[in-house]
Amino acid sequence: MISLAGRDILHSWGKFVFTGVGLGLLIGVTLVMAGVYRGMVDDGKALLDNSGADLWVVQRDTLGPYAESSSINDGTYRTILAMPGVARASNITYLTMQVRKDEVKSDVRAMIVGIAPGELGVTPGWPPYLVAGRQLTRGHYEAVADIASGFKLGDRIAIRRNHYTIVGLTRRMVSSSGDPMLFIPLKDAQEAQFLKDNDAIWQSRRRTEANPAFNRAGVPGLLDAVIASQSTNAFVNAVLVTLKPGHAPDEVAESIRRWKRLTVYTRAQMEDILVGKLIATSAKQIGMFLAILAIVSAAIVAFIIYSLTMDKIREIAVLKLIGTRNRTIAAMILQQALALGVIGFVVGKITATFAAPLFPKYVLLIPFDTIAGFFAVLVICVLASLVAIRMALKVDPAEAIGG
Repeated sequence: MISLAGRDILHSWGKFVFTGVGLGLLIGVTLVMAGVYRGMVDDGKALLDNSGADLWVVQRDTLGPYAESSSINDGTYRTILAMPGVARASNITYLTMQVRKDEVKSDVRAMIVGIAPGELGVTPGWPPYLVAGRQLTRGHYEAVADIASGFKLGDRIAIRRNHYTIVGLTRRMVSSSGDPMLFIPLKDAQEAQFLKDNDAIWQSRRRTEANPAFNRAGVPGLLDAVIASQSTNAFVNAVLVTLKPGHAPDEVAESIRRWKRLTVYTRAQMEDILVGKLIATSAKQIGMFLAILAIVSAAIVAFIIYSLTMDKIREIAVLKLIGTRNRTIAAMILQQALALGVIGFVVGKITATFAAPLFPKYVLLIPFDTIAGFFAVLVICVLASLVAIRMALKVDPAEAIGG
């Protein structure tokens, strides 16, 4: 039985191998798509791990700071520090924007993270480690960048109207969408995100002066007070909180919600937001691609096995004429289909492994997906061979004589 399948494969090895390679490319794309989804989930978890926080305190009734915009007063962290069970509380801002190098016209999309003054391993929000350079030591105009941004030590970059020097490089510090992070001092980040530029302030002054209600007030110094309130940047996106040993995150979070009237998320809740909400649409889209690729792969296997079977109708009739059992003929066709699947999977795995680093987004290939993909390919090949097997079993032995 094995000899029959092997000899038939050798007889039409060119068609068989080229079909296996084509199928392998489809399987490779499928594995990469699964790796893209795994990479998105891993990016979200890495974002939470690297923050070093146990709780995220954000604006009330928002999903901030990653899924929605959030804005709270930058003095809120002081009151949170006084809450039972809180060890550390640190302000932080997040702003996704295009960042450019001074001497280069092209720009890079990055998440700008404003971190509060502190020290590594103590203050939440700081990059946990560097691969080159040093951490931020000055209060202004220094930055630590993820190496995925393409920036190098000593590069000068522009963020809004200020310029920063790259003093440190880190790795795997990315947003939930895979954008590399740039860490700058909190005051600079607040200015970049919340402070209005000079033209906006000037236009606000003109509108305020032209307001009849303002003119009737006639209060000395009122104009300066209004402009100052319009240009203030005393806000942050969130407060990162670490807890003292022995305190349950849910209990501390509920206490902050009740007394400070803010929204607080634990690690589990924030992970559910990132994976269940931010990545949900992308996951469905990837799932549809995987289903389409599976259908196309099954169609290719079915077509080639059916074609090979049609080419040997006379040989199958001869086998039946000499008394070969239907089970033997069916096994021969099934083995060909499985051999085609194995060749395709090997080619696909090699393709995915070498192609994954070339993708702009992080592609995470895990053993579980590889094993599941292998068995899925075998199942698809078995199902695809049923059409050819059904046709082979209907062959009349008389065709061997009549041909």
